[in-house]
Amino acid sequence: MNQRGAALTSAEARGPETHDLVISRARVFDGRRVLTGLYDVAVDGTEVASVSAEPLRGRQEVDAAGGWVMPGLIDTHIHFYDVRAVSDADAMRSFEENELPGRLASFLDHGITTIKSVGDPTDGILYVRARIAAGALRGPRLLATGCGITGRDGHPAATVFRDNPWARERFTGEVGSVQEIRDLVHHLADRKVDAIKILSEGACAHSDGPSYLWQNPAFPDGVELERLPLDLLRAGIEAGHERGLRVTVHTTQQAAAREAIEAGADGLEHGVTVEPLTDHSLIDLMLERGVTYTPTLWMDDTHPDSRANLRKVAEAGVPLALGSDTFSGRGLFGANTLEEAELMAAAGIVPTQVLAAGTSGASRQCVRPDLGTVAPGKRADLLVLNADPTTDIRNLRELRMVILNGALVVAKR
Repeated sequence: MNQRGAALTSAEARGPETHDLVISRARVFDGRRVLTGLYDVAVDGTEVASVSAEPLRGRQEVDAAGGWVMPGLIDTHIHFYDVRAVSDADAMRSFEENELPGRLASFLDHGITTIKSVGDPTDGILYVRARIAAGALRGPRLLATGCGITGRDGHPAATVFRDNPWARERFTGEVGSVQEIRDLVHHLADRKVDAIKILSEGACAHSDGPSYLWQNPAFPDGVELERLPLDLLRAGIEAGHERGLRVTVHTTQQAAAREAIEAGADGLEHGVTVEPLTDHSLIDLMLERGVTYTPTLWMDDTHPDSRANLRKVAEAGVPLALGSDTFSGRGLFGANTLEEAELMAAAGIVPTQVLAAGTSGASRQCVRPDLGTVAPGKRADLLVLNADPTTDIRNLRELRMVILNGALVVAKR
């Protein structure tokens, strides 16, 4: 018997009320809250058809046996292409042929059904998105911003890609004027990206302020940077909104976070990491504007203030989105997302709030209301777990089954 047959038992069709698939007798976290009692979750086609306390019938049936059903996880901040290996056309082609399929599969194997790329080569990542959507590649749903937009000699152009000019030209969009950033945003919108990402490298000043030395273990000598000029930041956000796209901004410092929000940003990537978040009016501004905070602890947990800053914004009720900032060279794609969830819990965020950040909160960040919720009419991206993730976030690793678009894609025991 194949994997699908082992996981799903056939049931005889019994009339018009028989669903394509029924997961029976499950406890449910619906993306926002825990439902009391046991439920049957029915799927027809690619959508959830019913969440019922009464038994339902399915052509295929899964006995959850008191296990848990929840929405598939969404990682809203990933870097998919290998920034070290991709240095020319041949290397990029080799990555796409030899590395890319395994990385996509690894996300599914860990229960991540949607990923959002926020700084990969535009042509490459949109081609991958199209191939997944067409069924030519097996992988999670892929959303993409295309290249990240930064100032001339900004991060990551002058940092991560300073010794890789071929990749620098493709992974980043460096702009030096209001017209250039507007033109680039409209170009990306014409390419049908899902969102826009702008980098205002926090912890540094504008050109009229003191210089800032960007440091990272991979670059021990540091790189001098300055923040994206405010008029360019405003213009980029305005252009994104003109095209109906959500715009999030990379920040690390309170001043840069305030600047981004006042310029109209919809979300903060990283948020405030390099200093304590002491400006309570900034938190009030996040709440007033409905800004989403993506803490990326998997990357930024080395900063001593990251966890406490996350706790402050979470306790205030700022919307959270799960995003790992996973990239090539460390950890495992998909596993890094689960580690991000565990780090958020370790920071003092209760498991249900972490789960919401990775489901309904992430769907809000991605402007995909069809995702992130177990409810009739929503996309049937579902996880079946053997243990309760609402009391211990580590139970996300107790994965039994992954359903994507109504189809079983991973079955474990």
